[in-house]
Amino acid sequence: MAIKLDYVARETATNLTRNITLTVASVLTVVVSLTLFGSAVLLNQGVNNANDRFKGGIEFIIYLQPGSTQEQKDSIRRDLEANPDVKPDGITYVDQDETYEEFKRLFGDSPELVETVTPDILPPSFRIAPRVQDPDVVQALGDQFQAKPGVYEVVFAFEVVKRIQETFNKIGVRFLLAAVLLLVAALMLILNTIRVAMFARRREIEVMKLVGATNWFIRVPFIVEGIIQTLLGAAVAVASMTFVIRPFIDELSQDKVLPIFQGFEVTNSNLLFTNALVVAVAVVIGAIGSAVAVSRFLDV
Repeated sequence: MAIKLDYVARETATNLTRNITLTVASVLTVVVSLTLFGSAVLLNQGVNNANDRFKGGIEFIIYLQPGSTQEQKDSIRRDLEANPDVKPDGITYVDQDETYEEFKRLFGDSPELVETVTPDILPPSFRIAPRVQDPDVVQALGDQFQAKPGVYEVVFAFEVVKRIQETFNKIGVRFLLAAVLLLVAALMLILNTIRVAMFARRREIEVMKLVGATNWFIRVPFIVEGIIQTLLGAAVAVASMTFVIRPFIDELSQDKVLPIFQGFEVTNSNLLFTNALVVAVAVVIGAIGSAVAVSRFLDV
């Protein structure tokens, strides 16, 4: 017996509305679990973006005032080159144009933001790779330049990376654990929803088998039902991450009161990848839950 799209759509709609309470419970559980999962992925990508500036052995960065003079820059460079704790080839000067190019690369998916920024308001910097990796030595080395004329701020890699990783471990890992538990709960709810739907239609299923309906002809509407439930949850989760979670992370990255989050940047491409991953997980969860249900509770 051939499977027709109108039959699948009609039967799926009937199953979804017949057990509306269980359906809503399943969808809400999926929403929460996928939102937590997506948030953890976004935080991880924010960590990677924040740590990107410290690639290549860079241990600390000396940010200069945007209006610092050439004399001040030359003085800092001479002091760095004369310092025995700094590698001769470990001094990289990043001017305002290069900083602007880095800014455009990071925020390339947000042209409206790039248009509001010009190179002259961004700080040039010296990125330093010391001879030793000892945090105390690096800290003492960086502190020597903190009070020099033209210096805006000295940022240490071990401090930033450690704080960011600790923050992610405290938040992201917990989000993932909660998401896994809720996804298991969603699987069980989907399984029970489909079980109830099959029980309510057991007489119809028996008649369909008697008139020659194949196993897949009966199974497909139930499997589609499970996938639709998770896709509905994924749609709400995607909306939550796009309009709530991502703006919240952006606000934290600019919050002067909570400097630990400064540097967390989530680009549009990060958000697109996360949303696509959330939808893919939703389809897998829906397919697994419904497939297990029809295999276990449908005697066909």
